[in-house]
Amino acid sequence: MSMYMTILLIISMGILLFSLGYTLSIARAQRAVKGTQDTAIPDKVKDHAYIRNPVFLTYLICFALLALIITFAALTIRW
Repeated sequence: MSMYMTILLIISMGILLFSLGYTLSIARAQRAVKGTQDTAIPDKVKDHAYIRNPVFLTYLICFALLALIITFAALTIRW
């Protein structure tokens, strides 16, 4: 395995571990909320419902990286 791949693997694992820890902390906080009704949605989230949605952000980042990879491959590969 090259040094480049090793660095990418370490960075990816760090991001995955951080995401897992953050998800677990949010899950614990949700268990602590008592009551049968949902809490109010913050105004910042109401104003930017799509920008603050992690699913949409993941798709946006994925397609942006995919476009960069395709552009790079198209510019560097000679047919």
